[in-house]
Amino acid sequence: MEPFLTAKEQVGNFLGRVWNADVQGPSVVTLREGRVIDITSHSAPTSRDICEMEDPAHYLTSATGTDLGSLEQISSAPIGHMSRTHFLAPSDLQAIKACGVTFAQSMVERVIEERAAGDPRAAEAIRTRVAALIGDSLRDIQAGSEQAMQVKAALIEEGLWSQYLEVGIGPDAEVFSKAQPLSAVGPNAEVGLHPISQWNNPEPEIVLVVNSKGEIVGATLGNDVNLRDVEGRSALLLSKAKDNNASCAIGPMIRLFDTAFTLDDARKAELDLTVSGPDGFLMKGQSSMSKISRDPADLVAQTIGRHHQYPDGLMLFLGTLFAPTQDRDTPGEGFTHKLGDVVTISSAGLGTLTNTVRLSTECEPWSFGISHLMRNLGRRDLL
Repeated sequence: MEPFLTAKEQVGNFLGRVWNADVQGPSVVTLREGRVIDITSHSAPTSRDICEMEDPAHYLTSATGTDLGSLEQISSAPIGHMSRTHFLAPSDLQAIKACGVTFAQSMVERVIEERAAGDPRAAEAIRTRVAALIGDSLRDIQAGSEQAMQVKAALIEEGLWSQYLEVGIGPDAEVFSKAQPLSAVGPNAEVGLHPISQWNNPEPEIVLVVNSKGEIVGATLGNDVNLRDVEGRSALLLSKAKDNNASCAIGPMIRLFDTAFTLDDARKAELDLTVSGPDGFLMKGQSSMSKISRDPADLVAQTIGRHHQYPDGLMLFLGTLFAPTQDRDTPGEGFTHKLGDVVTISSAGLGTLTNTVRLSTECEPWSFGISHLMRNLGRRDLL
């Protein structure tokens, strides 16, 4: 298995977490010359603690640590085996939030899901009608602008207004809780689909790392696993559609911002997606951050501030341009996952996040929560 960061990418300041078999607990790690270095300490026992520092990237370069092995060795270790050191999601105590409907193309697909009431067979006809009425009117539109309000008025007149269009081009962004702290899975882990879903897809996204002061300190990749039929039946089922066992993947590591990699690089990021199925099916897609309708800094400001605090910071999914319409089995029904699909999300500078699709009920149960982390760190004299 190839390492999830190329030799060129490894020069960045990367922060991650592993299950450390030697201490039987999670360790905070960084990369140095292709080696995974454990920098867990009493002053920084968690990923959250490093993200709260004045200069997290500088800390990575100066912290003392223990060599755990090569990136190639540890990134290829089996996931979930407590006797083997392996990578985890890079976040720990941070809240995991997500923004929806931040790209015009995916916003239209949400409208279609709503109109189809979760039925993929009805989606194609609705897609054709919506495209004929909207056309390119949403291209390059700035959410909350006067132009957006004019489009809103036109759509209402056509009888096409939707709650998804409201958050897509209206003044207020959609921000929801994607997963619980410590529940996200990392690189090479299994991702889960709720067994009630028959129409679903991956969502490749940039994930920003935000500290408790609302400062954006880094970025990574994420898969906001999406149940199109569940959310399409009712927006009130959003939590059921989004937050399930193993339904959130983050990784492979956080790239902390420095002079060589900044928020502007995240703004320009290109994400490549590949889905490789056990049936020989292959789908490729792309999401370009340059086409987002809300600036990432605005999405962060709508999430954290005087109106809502996050003492441990947060991970914020920024949404996706990717909306799969490629038929897989039945003409007109579009794409949906099959168990065993391998989902690969990559972006230059951030690496590659690979996960295998299973049912949430078949993925390893989430059993290591905040109380377990605190007790584990306490036993290791790190608190």
